Amino acid sequence: MELVGTYTFNAPHDVVWQALLDPEVLAKVMPGCEKLEQIGENEYQGLIKIRVGPVQGEFQGTVHLSDINAPESYHMAVAGKGAPGFMKGEGQVRLEAQGDSTLMHYSGQAQVGGRIASVGQRLLESSAKALTRQSLDGLDQQIQARLPAMVSPTTEASTAETVNAAINQAAPPALPVEAPSQTKFARGVAKNMLDEVIPPQQRPLWIGAGLVIGAVIAFLIWGR
Repeated sequence: MELVGTYTFNAPHDVVWQALLDPEVLAKVMPGCEKLEQIGENEYQGLIKIRVGPVQGEFQGTVHLSDINAPESYHMAVAGKGAPGFMKGEGQVRLEAQGDSTLMHYSGQAQVGGRIASVGQRLLESSAKALTRQSLDGLDQQIQARLPAMVSPTTEASTAETVNAAINQAAPPALPVEAPSQTKFARGVAKNMLDEVIPPQQRPLWIGAGLVIGAVIAFLIWGR
């Protein structure tokens, strides 16, 4: 299974880099994440509860960072196992400054086995894309909450020293951003599958049909 994409954060380059290395922040934005803590230099351990189709359960695993080129890029190796099966993979994250925003490039490959592999390649890929997108959306919200309130849109924070000083002096408290619920995560998976299977010009028709079918089912249930 391969995952490649980009994401734009409306925040300075160094602020995004710091957030990517903060386990407390990451634990708040990953769907189903119960804990994520640093256990060594550039090594983290976590517990995540997730559901993919009919398979659900806990995964306990580790994340190890290497080839760190701060504040530009790093390589990541992930390994996890639990009742639903096992997963191992590796990937690369690279940040690119674009004025007042930051573009993230990410890519990775993963292998899964056990019961979770039985749900099929398409559902696994859609789940991975939904998990990634929702985590990055949550991370962006956390980053926005940590941006210094004292820095005006015209302020040029061009160096890491300037950005770090502003954060330490005037960083507002983080917003109570929570990781997406299982329901929201499932909606994200369904949307990804819809985007891949149904051509854009046909989606309104299918969505309308889905609403009609849902209304009929609801009428039959409530009418009993």
